[in-house]
Amino acid sequence: MNGKPARRNVAFPFCMPRSNIFGGLNFATIAHDPTFKEASVRSFIIDPLLHELGYTPDNIVLEKTVQIQTGSRKQTTPYYADYALKIDSSFVCVIEVKKPQKSLTESSLIDQAFSYASHREIRSNYFALCNGSDFALFRTDLDRTNVLHFSLSEFDQHWDNLKRFLSPDSFQQGKPIQYEKPIETTGFDTEKYCRRLLLDEIPVRKRAKRRHFGVHGYFTKQSWDIVAAYIENYSKPGDVILDPFGGSGVTVVESIMKERHGIHVDINPFANFLVDSLIVPVNFDEFHNTFEHVKKEYQKREPKTDEEIQKALRKYPRPKPIPLDKHADVRTADQLFSPKQTAQLGLLKSLILKIADKNIRKTFMLMFSGLITKINLTYHNNPNRPRDGQGNASAFQYYRYRIAPCPVDADLMKYFKLRYDKVNKAKDDMSIAINADTVNNARIIKGTATDLSFLPKESVDYIYTDPPYGKKIPYLDLSAMWNAWLDLDVTEKDYALEAIEGGEHNKTKQEYNDLIAQSIREMFRVLKYDRWLTFVFAHKDPEFWHLIIDTAESCGFEYVGAVPQKNGQTSFKKRQHPFSVLSGQLMINFRKTRSPKAIMKANLGTQLTDIIIQTIEGIIAQHGRATLEQINDELIVRGLELGFLDLLAKEHNDITPFLLQNFSYNEEDETYSIAESRGFKSHLDVRLRIRYYLVPYLNRCEREGREARFDDIVPSIMPLLKNGNTPEAQTILSVLEDIGEHYGKDCWRLKPDSPQQRLAWEE
Repeated sequence: MNGKPARRNVAFPFCMPRSNIFGGLNFATIAHDPTFKEASVRSFIIDPLLHELGYTPDNIVLEKTVQIQTGSRKQTTPYYADYALKIDSSFVCVIEVKKPQKSLTESSLIDQAFSYASHREIRSNYFALCNGSDFALFRTDLDRTNVLHFSLSEFDQHWDNLKRFLSPDSFQQGKPIQYEKPIETTGFDTEKYCRRLLLDEIPVRKRAKRRHFGVHGYFTKQSWDIVAAYIENYSKPGDVILDPFGGSGVTVVESIMKERHGIHVDINPFANFLVDSLIVPVNFDEFHNTFEHVKKEYQKREPKTDEEIQKALRKYPRPKPIPLDKHADVRTADQLFSPKQTAQLGLLKSLILKIADKNIRKTFMLMFSGLITKINLTYHNNPNRPRDGQGNASAFQYYRYRIAPCPVDADLMKYFKLRYDKVNKAKDDMSIAINADTVNNARIIKGTATDLSFLPKESVDYIYTDPPYGKKIPYLDLSAMWNAWLDLDVTEKDYALEAIEGGEHNKTKQEYNDLIAQSIREMFRVLKYDRWLTFVFAHKDPEFWHLIIDTAESCGFEYVGAVPQKNGQTSFKKRQHPFSVLSGQLMINFRKTRSPKAIMKANLGTQLTDIIIQTIEGIIAQHGRATLEQINDELIVRGLELGFLDLLAKEHNDITPFLLQNFSYNEEDETYSIAESRGFKSHLDVRLRIRYYLVPYLNRCEREGREARFDDIVPSIMPLLKNGNTPEAQTILSVLEDIGEHYGKDCWRLKPDSPQQRLAWEE
């Protein structure tokens, strides 16, 4: 047989072990072989490994040179990364080769490889070390997360994981910026969730449903129609929907309304109380009769005189003296009420606690809680409508307990009757879908998004959640006024697990980051494969967006896309601070797939400013002018999809100074536009630039009663298009045909059936 093994005759193809690519190397002896050095590791291990993964010489940059600052004087010294794997123009991994005697756990070696991978000229997703005996793969994040570490003698067992992380197919290109709406599809494919299209921005109808609007205030509340649309798009009847930052409960309510099972989780007992008392079904006749009885008993005993008030203070329940945060005007929650308010609220609470029916008692406590919002010393009346009782408690309006300059002496029973009307309409609105037969489809759980251990692995069909935004709102601190009356306890453990920055417990940004990251890991654990997560976020700091994407990808989520979305009325904070508070939000969508693709980080070099300019000019050209929200949303989405959010966070944490320096700002409508003296700086698509100048030109001609002739349009528009390739007259004509109509002798005007376009582009 000449020493060769006999050929095997088999009925099916024989699958050779992947480790055969190394030519039968004995990995157990490599560490003791003095002739097997770094060059051997490259030739016999890394080169065949990269070939097997699917890389070609065009994808591999050998000894990539980077300039790194070293020493106390920070001198710039050239260093060489052994292998830099590249897909198109972006690097995805750096591989450092070491001799077999080196341990891959040495911090100096890990730091060296990280410095290459994180370098501005590379910015790869991963970095790896190989010493001929072992292979270690790390994510290029601040923690240098080790995602794989195995002995090459066990290569076959780890091949699938290695391929999942490092094959060229494991990465997604940056999504091209798009200014046209996606084509929508109808119907729901119950077998192919992964093929769902992203929803376009949804017109907000926040006040249209009584089950949410007017029932009870809360610090943040998603618009019901947005939540309902996402639930319908990414799940089907009977599915389990989770919101681990449940808040005011819009997600769980809309889940039940859409014939799903809803799970609401929140660390705040006040939030859970609101949801639980809202959805309990009641007998409406008994509810009405109970209200009339309580009303009659209250009016009979209402304390009005000083003597009656003092007697009531001794007899009836009073709010707990819960300590308030350092920003409050008083020290404890009981000081937020006058003696008269305390006496009258105490009498009403005592009557409610005597109600025998548990569900009706809960409902009355919801009405009572809504009354607390108005009957307190922090209630700020609306100066424009003082007689209508229009206003708000300072906790909702100013995010702190601020005593009103002129506290309102409100008629308690008048407003309790309004509470009854609102809650009655809310329960009637819900009753067709949330009733005694279906209410058990909702689970209301006091807990933390960082620990969903009550849920089995892969038991949830869809997650829709709106987490806290850094230090914007200290929910537990601000709930004290209601908790004091509702006997709801907040523990030190609750404060420790609350995902905020700052607050009375002075949580750091890192603590907030850690809690959000852990919550994403828990969401990944409980979500089923091939299902969706929609993460609603409105933070202005790109660092937090980078955290979300980085953590989600490290868990195994695949980023699909983000959609800008308004959420209703402009907040008081937005009106106070138009440059630092965003009125909109982004809907970030992920899928949990078995082979997720990671976003490659754009290899921008020194081009970050150019990318920012191009993005801002694009959104301005699309709308004629753009708000801070529109610009911020576009930059975040662009940064997400091209992988430069980390650089954006470092160099442009607040984009406002950059905008004011490079664009014209209109104080009246708070929008930015292209400065006349500057023109377009980026090589934006010529058709978009033509539209930007054509629409206001045609509008101006119409206002001034002038005819816009083609022979006049071309010389008026052409000089404005100096950046980039100068278009031909035919290109201008083509855009004219899209947005305008021809009339008379070679004259043009905007199409009359495009009023929204006309307004959007109006000068």
